[in-house]
Amino acid sequence: MTETKPALVLHLVSGGEPLVFPLHADAVDEVTSQLNLHLDHGSVQSIRDADDRTVHVNFAHVAAAYVDDLQRSGKVFGMP
Repeated sequence: MTETKPALVLHLVSGGEPLVFPLHADAVDEVTSQLNLHLDHGSVQSIRDADDRTVHVNFAHVAAAYVDDLQRSGKVFGMP
């Protein structure tokens, strides 16, 4: 089985390329379960990345966010 490399993908309101933050394995479940609340409330959240650094995200500036697997190849946005 292939190892997964989960990442938080943020599309900013201002446009441009999405920001991609590889997630710490311990943070994946919490980020995934709370992501809709962060977007709904436009809150500032601290998220631990794969290098054990803390990333502060102001979700008021985020248009869309999701957790994706960086190991997956041949992906098309919106399609599994």
